[in-house]
Amino acid sequence: MKRYALILALTLLYLPSAFAQDLTALEIIQKADAVMKGTKSSSAVMKITTERPKWSREMTIKSWSLGDDYSMMLVTDPPKEKGTAFLMIDKEVWNWIPSLDRNIKMPPSMMMQSWMGTDLTNDDLVQQSSIVTDYHHKLLGKEDIEGRTCYKLELIPKEDAAVVWGKIVVWVDVEEYFQMRTEFYDEDEELVNVMQASDVKMMGGRRVPARLEVIPQDKKGQRTILEYVSLEFDIDIDKSFFTVQQMKRLK
Repeated sequence: MKRYALILALTLLYLPSAFAQDLTALEIIQKADAVMKGTKSSSAVMKITTERPKWSREMTIKSWSLGDDYSMMLVTDPPKEKGTAFLMIDKEVWNWIPSLDRNIKMPPSMMMQSWMGTDLTNDDLVQQSSIVTDYHHKLLGKEDIEGRTCYKLELIPKEDAAVVWGKIVVWVDVEEYFQMRTEFYDEDEELVNVMQASDVKMMGGRRVPARLEVIPQDKKGQRTILEYVSLEFDIDIDKSFFTVQQMKRLK
């Protein structure tokens, strides 16, 4: 998953930080983006909890990624959705639904729909926009988030950028460049979603925030929690794994 988390690659990497004085806003965002995208390949097991005022649901997901353009996800639990898979190549997404014996290539009209009933969208999986190239960046100062000193930055979309958000405010850890908190605003500068990272620990030989929460601001009692169960980096995998045929064979 990409833009948030999945939305989900957001927490995958650790790059040791240099002494970071006098960095520009762009340089800080570039370092934070490298933390998201700096690995060649990875695999993960995640628990995703969707909470609503009167119910909650848990899913377990396996995922594989190669660079920025290839990823695959498989639902392993609950039994009702087991075997459902998603394949992402560049900006295109396919969905395999075993109960229907059907493979669907998602059209643009479906990209803003909810992903598996969570607070993520299908568009979040492919990260259509880039926080480095599609926005103007402004350093607002420093604030503490989760006990960590963070750069606070404002991102305003460029006029010609095809982006969803009217503004993004992000808090980036000054030492390890994790994105600890991100606020997403619409074109009227109303706060829509808040994403919070926490539980930084060693996984797969790297320090990562192992928990990510996505909290809609206009839906009381609603959130989606993503927790890493396991992580592996630089796994032996190539482009031949990321095919529609392979998606149907995953277990």
